[in-house]
Amino acid sequence: MSYPTWSDLNSPSIVPPLGKRKAKSVGPAALMVSADPDMALIRQGFGTWQSRAFFNSRLLIKEDDPLGISVTGPYIGAPYGVMLLESLIAKGACTVIVLGWCGGLSPDLAPGDLLVVKTALADEGTSRHYMDLRGDLPAVNADTHLTAKLMDALGAVGANVHIDATIWTTDAIYRETPEKVAWYKDKGACAVEMECSALFAAAAFRKIPIAALLVVSDSLAGADGTWDPGFYKKRFKTMRKQACGIAMALTGELVHGF
Repeated sequence: MSYPTWSDLNSPSIVPPLGKRKAKSVGPAALMVSADPDMALIRQGFGTWQSRAFFNSRLLIKEDDPLGISVTGPYIGAPYGVMLLESLIAKGACTVIVLGWCGGLSPDLAPGDLLVVKTALADEGTSRHYMDLRGDLPAVNADTHLTAKLMDALGAVGANVHIDATIWTTDAIYRETPEKVAWYKDKGACAVEMECSALFAAAAFRKIPIAALLVVSDSLAGADGTWDPGFYKKRFKTMRKQACGIAMALTGELVHGF
């Protein structure tokens, strides 16, 4: 028996996403937050929330607007991120904003810079179950219209915003070797993270618009090949708060369509 073709893989799954099993609706606009510290900022600084378990994460629903926006996280890695996304879509989410962190591969990126993703180079295993990705450099794009809305929302931030970015999505954070970094930089990637290409592929498969805002948390672009962790730098913490505010405001606008 031969391995299934892509047309076979495109058939319905035997196991349905969580929302298909009589779960409560989350409303039309969803924000996916990969980092737990950003989830804490949103819980504490953006009103009162209903909070419930959502797999190994939390699902936040506004108490005064239960069918408006939802926020879910944290999550790490492509398979788990897509598991959450599938369930959000099954629970009624029609458009999704992703808020995460990334490592800079370019010397032009410093911790605290904001990055809007246009294209993610897929170096993970999940996206191939949602798209027919062949060739040496499989790439997946964010939704063009929603990404433009995100760039408009970032207009007041200024020079620290990098738009139309190409990034590298990898499953193996501890195998970001100098050779791999150089190869993906040569292919146009300016940053690296662990979920975007898979989230973009799953959203495209489900015909749901998605866009991603990333905060540069660290740099792999040192001339001597060293790693510069920026997680505790004041600028990174300041820009994380700003990114949370921008992502929340845009997600709120999306409740009414875009």
